[in-house]
Amino acid sequence: MWRLRRAAVACEVCQSLVKHSSGIKGSLPLQKLHLVSRSIYHSHHPTLKLQRPQFRTSFHQFSSLANLPLRKLKLSPMKYGYQPRRHFWPARLAARLLKLRYLILGSAVGGGYTAKKTFDQWKDLIPDLSDYKWIVPDIVWEIDEYIDLEKIRKALPNSDDLAKLTPDFDKIVESLSLLKDFFTTGSPGETAFRATDHGSESDKHYRKVTDKEKIDQLQEELLHTQSKIWRLKYQRILERLEKENKELRKLVLQKDDKGIHQRKLKKSLIDMYSEVLDVLSDYDASYNTQDHLPRVVVVGDQSAGKTSVLEMIAQARIFPRGSGEMMTRSPVKVTLSEGPHHVALFKDSSREFDLTKEEDLAALRHEIELRMRKNVKEGCTVSPETISLNVKGPGLQRMVLVDLPGVINTVTSGMAPDTKETIFSISKAYMQNPNAIILCIQDGSVDAERSIVTDLVSQMDPHGRRTIFVLTKVDLAEKNVASPSRIQQIIEGKLFPMKALGYFAVVTGKGNSSESIEAIREYEEEFFQNSKLLKTSMLKAHQVTTRNLSLAVSDCFWKMVRESVEQQADSFKATRFNLETEWKNNYPRLRELDRNELFEKAKNEILDEVISLSQVTPKHWEEILQQSLWERVSTHVIENIYLPAAQTMNSGTFNTTVDIKLKQWTDKQLPNKAVEVAWETLQEEFSRFMTEPKGKEHDDIFDKLKEAVKEESIKRHKWNDFAEDSLRVIQHNALEDRSISDKQQWDAAIYFMEEALQARLKDTENAIENMIGPDWKKRWLYWKNRTQEQFVHNETKNELEKMLKCNEEHPAYLASDEITTVRKNLESRGVEVDPSLIKDTWHQVYRRHFLKTALNHCNLCRRGFYYYQRHFVDSELECNDVVLFWRIQRMLAITANTLRQQLTNTEVRRLEKNVKEVLEDFAEDGEKKVKLLTGKRVQLAEDLKKVREIQEKLDAFIEALHQEK
Repeated sequence: MWRLRRAAVACEVCQSLVKHSSGIKGSLPLQKLHLVSRSIYHSHHPTLKLQRPQFRTSFHQFSSLANLPLRKLKLSPMKYGYQPRRHFWPARLAARLLKLRYLILGSAVGGGYTAKKTFDQWKDLIPDLSDYKWIVPDIVWEIDEYIDLEKIRKALPNSDDLAKLTPDFDKIVESLSLLKDFFTTGSPGETAFRATDHGSESDKHYRKVTDKEKIDQLQEELLHTQSKIWRLKYQRILERLEKENKELRKLVLQKDDKGIHQRKLKKSLIDMYSEVLDVLSDYDASYNTQDHLPRVVVVGDQSAGKTSVLEMIAQARIFPRGSGEMMTRSPVKVTLSEGPHHVALFKDSSREFDLTKEEDLAALRHEIELRMRKNVKEGCTVSPETISLNVKGPGLQRMVLVDLPGVINTVTSGMAPDTKETIFSISKAYMQNPNAIILCIQDGSVDAERSIVTDLVSQMDPHGRRTIFVLTKVDLAEKNVASPSRIQQIIEGKLFPMKALGYFAVVTGKGNSSESIEAIREYEEEFFQNSKLLKTSMLKAHQVTTRNLSLAVSDCFWKMVRESVEQQADSFKATRFNLETEWKNNYPRLRELDRNELFEKAKNEILDEVISLSQVTPKHWEEILQQSLWERVSTHVIENIYLPAAQTMNSGTFNTTVDIKLKQWTDKQLPNKAVEVAWETLQEEFSRFMTEPKGKEHDDIFDKLKEAVKEESIKRHKWNDFAEDSLRVIQHNALEDRSISDKQQWDAAIYFMEEALQARLKDTENAIENMIGPDWKKRWLYWKNRTQEQFVHNETKNELEKMLKCNEEHPAYLASDEITTVRKNLESRGVEVDPSLIKDTWHQVYRRHFLKTALNHCNLCRRGFYYYQRHFVDSELECNDVVLFWRIQRMLAITANTLRQQLTNTEVRRLEKNVKEVLEDFAEDGEKKVKLLTGKRVQLAEDLKKVREIQEKLDAFIEALHQEK
């Protein structure tokens, strides 16, 4: 009965709503009112009374109360579409469909409430990111310059307006309970609406409690389902926002590159910091005292996956790879920074490698391999010289990493014997920096006891205050390790004696070298999502994936940078003050020129001195060349041409002998000798200009450099090969000319002949003096005595001079009987001599006699020009030897003039070109400059310049760091 009573009350409420509703004109039958509207108005109508209403025909057709008289009921007008003879199954179907719609409506309303509640909970769980504002790029903080955020905020509804839009959940719950009573499905014999009398109070209470429990259970299920849905939806929204943020940052950075948007900082912080490290590396490569700035040092056993971890952080396959062989042969400093394009470039090169193209990646790996091999000296396997590489790209964490050669346990064939010790020394040099972050890479697929690098790291950082431990190849370890708890022990640092700031586990791919970074990242995320290590809580979510590792390393890196950079700047200020004070005390009047500046100054001086060669007068060139050439050929002319010809019996034989010997000399030796003399003369003049002191302006610090430039330039210079051929023709024509045109030339030839003969006579007398010892005057004045050999030579000389006085026309050679006569005469005086001593002494004695006779003949020929013009006809005086020396003199003059022209027109310019090339080569060779420009002054200026540069870069970096804060 209570069901019937409840239905009657509902019907009366609906009728009253239809009649008295302010929003509807005219009468509207209850059948036309929507079921949801009826369910809502039943509980809220102000005139609702719990009394039994009169039932109309429409309800009588579907009621179980058959005792009510039909004639007392009024039929509704047919124009409203009422069907009086409808069967039972349409009503049941409508009731079921309506119930489904209510459930959907309830789910939507409950879901809205759940979403609001879940969103508030998640909002509370989001950490405070105020300390990480430095990670966000400048454009985010400057976005208010381009978008009016205040206007958007005012346009959005406030919390009160949103609360008004939210439905009253308590009323909705009451309506749902009421509808559940109305539309409860029963047996086929029952009606859709059950009307009952007022039951007992215990029945009502029981029914209310049961419905309330069902509703609460339904709400809990809805909340659980909606939380899952919203969690997945929130994750997708986050992924979409991250992607959009990445694209927007890329567009902003592209605008920066094009100059559309000018950033306040011309260079990024990480680029400025990398430049500081490069300058420090040049200043102090040993990292002992000055260089204590942070960097991430990546160390690990060979083939532990060290390079793969770096490539995952850099998001590109940039390093050379090989199957089991050592590929990293020298340290590689990688500076990671954010940029619009994923590119890489070397410190000393302007070429950009596009890391999105496979051909550029292959070229980059090849270039790194070539640089490594170039750094490795002959007989070595690894090198301490660092290769600097910058990698830019969207989303890269800003930091500086140094990839070191893998630590080995055994030296294999093909390696240098000291390879193991060299790798240890290189690793220690980088790790002993107290601010270096040590990224220790350990292969998780091999036994932990086989690790070498962990002991080395423990020695360098025993307390683990700057070490991050990374376990690679965790997928293989999970497959192969019998006890997974062993991996947990490694990650927690219980298996190794070393301590660390953090422990991470990563996956570096499936072992395929052609696998892309994106594929490795997807494989890594998929593995850890399904890994037992995470499901069983052996690993925590923040300890896995290279992405989390990269964030942690970057955070630790910048924390150390902020803590140490100002301290380093202060230390360099003190160093700069000390160096400046030392310079003022030692070199108060000199500028602080470093090695490069000194080289430029010396270069200008050298080039000026080379140019000075072109300012030498032609007369000076010819005098030097003529004198030098005669000194070179005078011995040959007198000994091999003049003396043999002069010892002939008549003038015809003399001239014939002279012509033959001059022709042979010109064809074989003279042109080459002349070119040699010219080249030596050029060298001497060049050396004189290079080494000649310049008075007070002369700086002896350049002497070694100038000498090296001179020697290298001379070594590279080669005389023109065609010069000898043309010179041979000129010399041959000059020697064939016998016509002396005037008395002046005749006198010049006599003077030239006398000088040559006197020089030879002086040399001969010196030779005789050395042979016979000091004369009586020197013996008395200087208390010197003759040796036995000198006594024998003196007695032999005296005997030979007696023979010459008897025959002044004696030929140049002694006959055998004459040698015997001289020996017997000496033996009679008690002097024992051998024939060879007699011949040697005769050569010098006869030479002096012949030269004195020739000089006397020169004096006679001074008046012989008249007879020369008549070809010595009807004259006993023949001066053919004067004509010979005139021909030699004229040849020397013509040769000197020709060589001078070649020098000034060609060779000086070629030498200047060689000097410039040598200077350019020296300018690019740092070792050569260090070797040639040395001294305390140079080193002090070098240190002062480096310290100033480091301090300026540190100050600029600190200022930019404060601005970003």
